[in-house]
Amino acid sequence: MPELPEVERVRLSLATHVIGRRIVNVTVRRPEVVDFGTLAAKTHAASQCALLAGQTITALHRRGKQIAIVTGGDSAPALCIHLGMTGSVIHQSLPLATADEKHAHLIWHLDNDRIVFFHDPRRFGGIWCYPTFSDLAKQRWQHLGDDALTISADTLHAKLRQTDRHLKAALLDQSVIAGLGNIYVDELLFERGLHPMKRASRVKLDAAIAMTDAMHALLRRAINSGGSSLRNYVDANGQSGGFQFEHRVYGRGGKPCVRCGRALRSKVVAGRTTVFCSACQKR
Repeated sequence: MPELPEVERVRLSLATHVIGRRIVNVTVRRPEVVDFGTLAAKTHAASQCALLAGQTITALHRRGKQIAIVTGGDSAPALCIHLGMTGSVIHQSLPLATADEKHAHLIWHLDNDRIVFFHDPRRFGGIWCYPTFSDLAKQRWQHLGDDALTISADTLHAKLRQTDRHLKAALLDQSVIAGLGNIYVDELLFERGLHPMKRASRVKLDAAIAMTDAMHALLRRAINSGGSSLRNYVDANGQSGGFQFEHRVYGRGGKPCVRCGRALRSKVVAGRTTVFCSACQKR
């Protein structure tokens, strides 16, 4: 599943193409990927309105692993996009490539004869419609923790103190901190020499400060490298990322630790395959 760096790369690469562009109309090829919420979508015109037809895109925001498409002022409609496991948002000219046709579930037609389409082979992602961005933030993002790219050490420490779960499980919880997934939690814990099964409540403030600084630096490096492309991930230009070549533990179970040379361990923690070094990450 795309995590914060991948979703941020999608936001940044898409913003350069769509900010200031008007959506002329929308083609819905698979209606079940759209949740209209409280908006009436019983007619074609209503669904077009809810999906931003006739609106000008003014901003793209991100919280954790989700992107918001914002239009107009405070009373203008907004959309939330979650990429799920295999979703992508691509900007290009028509026609769609043959390989994209089957899984391009929704297409926004822009006023410059370009398109943006939501592509999701496994359909775990989706699109949610809201009357305004304020409604989106209150209804969909209120249950998310602070964004992993901007969270303060004090806030993270306070959140961790409230749970006795394993540290890996706490960092994966989007209500604790929004944006981290299996890749970047494994990389972060290795970076700081923290065992994934350490109790979250036992992380002291100085360790939380160091972990927060390392997390911000890790995520920025990954964003600058285009994110991690392991399976389907590409940005809005269809470009793969390169940070997968910098992974030091994720996906490397059984291989030598880059620090000490000992074989990395692989263990299921919080329901996720977790790779760590038992020598460098003391419990």
